Amino acid sequence: MPDLQQKIHDLLNTLLRGDGATMRRRCAQVLHPDCAFEMSHPLGRLDGIDAIAEGFYAPLRAALRHVYRRDEIFITGMNRRAEGGQWIAAVTHYAGTFDAAFFGIKPSGRLAFLRAGEFYRVEDRRITQARIILDLPDLMRQAGRDPFGGQLGLEGLFPGPATHDGVLPKTGDGGASLDLVEAMLGDLHVYDPATGGSKGQTGADGYWAEDMMWYGPCGIGSNYRWEGFVKDHRAPFLAAFPDRKGGNHYCRIGDGNYAAVSGWPSMTMTHRGPYLGVAPTERDLTLRVMDFYRCAGGKIAENWVLLDYMDLMDQMGVDLIARSNAMSDEGLHGRNDAIA
Repeated sequence: MPDLQQKIHDLLNTLLRGDGATMRRRCAQVLHPDCAFEMSHPLGRLDGIDAIAEGFYAPLRAALRHVYRRDEIFITGMNRRAEGGQWIAAVTHYAGTFDAAFFGIKPSGRLAFLRAGEFYRVEDRRITQARIILDLPDLMRQAGRDPFGGQLGLEGLFPGPATHDGVLPKTGDGGASLDLVEAMLGDLHVYDPATGGSKGQTGADGYWAEDMMWYGPCGIGSNYRWEGFVKDHRAPFLAAFPDRKGGNHYCRIGDGNYAAVSGWPSMTMTHRGPYLGVAPTERDLTLRVMDFYRCAGGKIAENWVLLDYMDLMDQMGVDLIARSNAMSDEGLHGRNDAIA
């Protein structure tokens, strides 16, 4: 699939360039006529090229002036899950000047990097299915209106892999990378409520490198080493959702030193503790998840995570766009930390 992978990568990276007619022509080159995009909340499902162009790409072009795509990870592989098929998985940013509202989110008039996780199924040399999570809360944060009002870990742009080889990787064993990730996921589900620890995760024989980096979505942020991951993400999450069950993945692929998995939804859980400022609702919830991993020396070195927190908060009864838009514009312009 290397030539096809390169072709699709190139088309996706030029799709937003040029005028509207050029965009639609490139959509027809890379998307199957019956393609379906399942998008994070509030975009929903888009069926067919016209709906995808008008429901996603055109609003994106209108909101982020001169928008273009910057891939950090772009890998491909055969899906190990029952759904099967050839899939592409990507971590990207859509970069442009945030000059117009995007699905109701107030613009900043400044540079913005809209973070996205993407999974594409490929058949007959075109994309037939996509699932995409846009980190819209982070777009609000960059505009100076953080809907969560704070952070657990470090909030900022997703960095690319430390090895700078995540786009169309040329070396490494994708099967071994996915084996490692699947073994880790198998043990991660069972945990000690007192410590947040799970079998085999750390130590000389553990799955994670001692200097692991974990890059999370807006609301969680990023953290360093296992203890940082537990403090900034795992402990608060398990306290809020102690009965969470995960691993319901439709796609798992490996490519070179990378692996990617996704569930739509992946997790089912009950909201039993406060989380990101929301009091317990006792509601049964689901969570859409995308994880991307870089492996090195038989360990997981880096993990990029996209979670559909727009949908999760909507299930809790919280409208993050309305909350963000209600914030004052005072101090928005002239700040130095809008995307730091």
